[in-house]
Amino acid sequence: MNNKPKIGVYVCHCGINIAKTVDVDAVTEFASHLPNVKVARNYSYMCSDPGQLLIREDIKNEGLNRVVVASCSPRMHELTFRKTLAETGLNPYYLEMANIREQCSWVHEDRERATSKAKKLVASAVSKVRLLEPLQEKEVDVEPATLIIGGGIAGIQAALDIAEAGFKVYLVEKTPSIGGRMSQLDKTFPTLDCSACILTPKMVDVAGHPNIELFTYSQVEDVSGYVGNFDVKVRRKARYVDMDKCTGCGACAQECRLAGRIPNDFDAGMGKRGAIYLPFPQAVPAKYTIDSTRCLFLTRGKCGKSPKCVDACAAGAINFEQKDEIVEFKVGAIIVATGFDVFDASRKPEYGYNDYENVITALELERLVSASGPTGGNIVIGTGDNAFVPKEVAFISCVGSRDKSVGNEYCSRVCCMYTAKLAHLVKEKIPEANVRVYYMDVRAFGKGFEEFYDRVRREGVRYIRGNPSEIFKRGDKLVIKAENTLTSTPLEDEVDLVVLAVGLEPRKDAREIIDLLRLSQSADRFYLEAHPKLAPVNTATDGVFLAGVAQGPKDIPDTVAQAKGAASSALVLLSSGKVKIGAQISFVNEATCRGCGFCVEICPYGAIELVTVNRMGHPVSVARVNEALCKGCGACAAGCLSGSIQQKSFMDRQILPQIAVLGGMR
Repeated sequence: MNNKPKIGVYVCHCGINIAKTVDVDAVTEFASHLPNVKVARNYSYMCSDPGQLLIREDIKNEGLNRVVVASCSPRMHELTFRKTLAETGLNPYYLEMANIREQCSWVHEDRERATSKAKKLVASAVSKVRLLEPLQEKEVDVEPATLIIGGGIAGIQAALDIAEAGFKVYLVEKTPSIGGRMSQLDKTFPTLDCSACILTPKMVDVAGHPNIELFTYSQVEDVSGYVGNFDVKVRRKARYVDMDKCTGCGACAQECRLAGRIPNDFDAGMGKRGAIYLPFPQAVPAKYTIDSTRCLFLTRGKCGKSPKCVDACAAGAINFEQKDEIVEFKVGAIIVATGFDVFDASRKPEYGYNDYENVITALELERLVSASGPTGGNIVIGTGDNAFVPKEVAFISCVGSRDKSVGNEYCSRVCCMYTAKLAHLVKEKIPEANVRVYYMDVRAFGKGFEEFYDRVRREGVRYIRGNPSEIFKRGDKLVIKAENTLTSTPLEDEVDLVVLAVGLEPRKDAREIIDLLRLSQSADRFYLEAHPKLAPVNTATDGVFLAGVAQGPKDIPDTVAQAKGAASSALVLLSSGKVKIGAQISFVNEATCRGCGFCVEICPYGAIELVTVNRMGHPVSVARVNEALCKGCGACAAGCLSGSIQQKSFMDRQILPQIAVLGGMR
């Protein structure tokens, strides 16, 4: 092909997104007179099949060897137009996009000035596309296995889908059992299905699946490598119980000297356990674990004359000599399904959560109404002679959600409906109870949600629109101070029990995963997806996918759906056997590199290392780019002190003419 640039410029109307603010015909006419431009056209939707056909025919009939598309952000359709070029045999990297939608029409109202800016952006793109070089993508083999971090319902569903497709899965869970937050729930809205009845069979399937290797009470220590070829190290923490010998009989827990004295996290602190424990009756694996931070023998070196758990275990499974174990393996894809933390209600001191035992969170009420909970499913507040059954119950919604004062401006999406569910369960277990809900708005957006909300109101649950300002004690009663915002009247409400509908937050240990996998966070601090619409389960790190509430608040059906989406994305990668490595990566001119190592420090992907080469008979250090790890972010090129690192398609000699054109069109 003749190397002399023959450029085609294609200006998109994008319906009225661009054409309403930018004079598309004027921009097209302007582009037709730019140097080396042979064809300039506009079309209503360039990304459509007719629009792409227009480009392909011009490449074939007019001999075009460079293409500029003036339309939306490259993030939207750059891959679309690259494929269009490739279908004609033209190198797909002979494409440049001028963003005249997000950077022009969407941010301007003055049509004349917006049109002028669009012309500048097109001229700038034309000046660069003339200097682009053909690039070639490389392929690497894919390890046919997946690492899934997190054993809640999202991780479980993704693991089963991938394993059923015939691929190896390593499922890593931090706690002694899989199941996650869903295992703590009694019923699920809006159908009131038993949570354990849905979840437990899936947990058992995971444990018994031949393609799933389960790591509970384990943590991912290190991840290196790149898409298709990740090297993983997992720390399998010492349980001090031999998993092969333990029969799950529970004799050890019954004899533990601390039995019934340690707050049980699974019961949200409402119940008690010993130093050796099974998290909950349906735990998978059904093996006991010794809490090394509470066990008397492990913390003090003695437990009476001898540990009673050792004497009680007929199988001889207790082993205080057990050590942490590091397990290493390779995977081609990674799914992050680490879940969420529940908002700490003590951060809203006006509600008295730390002051009054009859101010509890919704999760604590979940454990009270559960048959496997500390009270056997009975709603009883307090202990001993002070225990009572509440008859006046109030729920307060949006605690820790939609609240700038605590830094959570987002809606947690599940609180309205789990409040309705719990209100129903309170009425079911205490028919004579008076139940009311203080709310800002009710968001019953899902399938069957509005109908369930109406059902709960018909059952006698009263909804009061108002955001309580304070809760205090008056005698034996709690007093809620609020304003009914529908009637603009203040009120004081005396109740026996206040339930705080706390929201969902990113996990406190989220930074560990961010550092391991080089992920990003959105403004709400949940993990950031590659694109909210086009790539909702992808991340900026190729081969790493998101599932469940780790990506943002969602209910169980949406969590399962996203887990299936993440599994599908991973399977596309695994089943192909090969993965393409991006071509627009950085490269080093080793002849001028000073070997200072500054680029190594600033590379966010660890893609650069210093190597020793022979330069004029002397060993010197120079930087070298691992092409498989490089994501083409350009940080190294911007920071290189000697100008020895450049990024393909964004080299100085390609960028500087763009700047010169913009400067000359003032």
